[in-house]
Amino acid sequence: MPAERLSMRNLRELLRLRHAAGLSQHVIARSLGLAQGTISKYLGRARQAGLAWPLPPELDDDDRLEAHLFPPPPDLPPELRPKPDWAEVHRELRRPDVTLTLLWEEYKAREPDGFSYSWFCDLYKDWVGRLKPTLRQVHVAGEKLFVDYAGRTMEVIDGPTGEVRATQIFVAVLGASNYTYAEATFTQSLPDWIGSHVRAFGYFGGSARQTVSDT
Repeated sequence: MPAERLSMRNLRELLRLRHAAGLSQHVIARSLGLAQGTISKYLGRARQAGLAWPLPPELDDDDRLEAHLFPPPPDLPPELRPKPDWAEVHRELRRPDVTLTLLWEEYKAREPDGFSYSWFCDLYKDWVGRLKPTLRQVHVAGEKLFVDYAGRTMEVIDGPTGEVRATQIFVAVLGASNYTYAEATFTQSLPDWIGSHVRAFGYFGGSARQTVSDT
């Protein structure tokens, strides 16, 4: 069943909060009582339709606004629709914070007659499936625990002082189940590295036969 569409009243408020008030997607989601994914989806649709805030006078009617935001799909057979450069899409996905949703929005902005998002994802999955196959690893339960620091850091704010500090993200994953433990520390120094392992073993209730690190 397709997801219920956001009311145009809520959409107007979403655009106002984003473009006039400059609020983040997270704050807007809390204000409107919506999922952050819904906020991102509708901002993407509005961006694709060239809508910001204030809305143009000709879109003061809800039906006109909805039609502008959800235009009927182009009546084109698949073979005539513009195809993305899948190799470029594949390369872009390696960059931090780049997602298929973002790449599809950029593609649709360039090619309004292009594929829908779900079709775009399916075609990309098929393209990736034709790449050189990789060896599938089979893990035995309790055999290996994979540990490493994530490439990206996070920031925490000290409440009393307002100081912003970067934190390192330690991640431990059991190979067979993908059961995951993660925590933040201020450094990757040996005491933090050892302490993170101790807390991970406590979280899992024991250690695996092997602990495998990329560091």
